[in-house]
Amino acid sequence: MILYLQHVLDPGTLEAVRERLADQAFDDGATSAGWAAREVKRNEQARDDKSRAAVLSLVESHLRKHALFASAALPKAFPRLLINRYGPGMHYGSHMDDSVVHGQRTDLSFTLGLTPLADYEGGELVLEDSTGDRAWRVGAGDVLLYPSTFLHRVEAVRSGTRLAVVGWVRSLVRHDHQREILLDLDTAMRTEFDEKGKTAQFDRLSRSRNNLLRLWAED
Repeated sequence: MILYLQHVLDPGTLEAVRERLADQAFDDGATSAGWAAREVKRNEQARDDKSRAAVLSLVESHLRKHALFASAALPKAFPRLLINRYGPGMHYGSHMDDSVVHGQRTDLSFTLGLTPLADYEGGELVLEDSTGDRAWRVGAGDVLLYPSTFLHRVEAVRSGTRLAVVGWVRSLVRHDHQREILLDLDTAMRTEFDEKGKTAQFDRLSRSRNNLLRLWAED
């Protein structure tokens, strides 16, 4: 399941994040990559300091509060969040994200855009599988959420600067197809409630979703 979520960060929060990062120091992004991925990683990464920590804490809070992100990802933990910057010519070749980060399984990966699309060219995030490549340019405040099982890459930025938060989610539910079923049931519940209130149909949907979550959720 791949989801593109718009306006996860509202304009005011987005502006506050960009202001905090205006004087942020960045280092070579290859330092955080695995032994193979660092061979193809050509970007910059925000240095670990109080400003970076404040931004990432704010982003995690907004993700947890976003109804669709929370329903789709069912986050138990965010093992790692990073702030990446790509200037002209920078890119990240095909790679797999680590399956375990800081002792936590990574079930889902995401990119949250911080730069308006009009401010840079290139920089597409490309997911690769047997059906072919799928590419996204992630707008400011938007999130692309996808299973960490994909090979993926970031194409070279041709002009401007691409700034984004990237991160990983340890989900309460390990398997993507199970999370998709739970999301469908949650969507059906919300639609039924919005249109008709707390009906017998809503209760049946709620019972099914909660019992499946009880069955599939991991400690």
